Amino acid sequence: MGLEVGIAEFRVSERGQMALPAAARRRWNLNEGGTVEVADLGDALLIVRGGLRAMLRDAIDEAGGYLKLAAQAAAEEPDLA
Repeated sequence: MGLEVGIAEFRVSERGQMALPAAARRRWNLNEGGTVEVADLGDALLIVRGGLRAMLRDAIDEAGGYLKLAAQAAAEEPDLA
């Protein structure tokens, strides 16, 4: 199975809720009561399946930390700065 990347626009309700598409829930096995984690990256939110936070944190730390990664991304892609 290949890597499938999807970008979608969601509306946030007055209560701050939004729905995760059924296809994504099935792909990531997020049944009723499943958890996701939201990382606030400043100008973006990263939503990951629950339990991946430690793996993400370790990968960022191993790469030199978020600020180093952000600076590198900005240097490589000025439009991301």
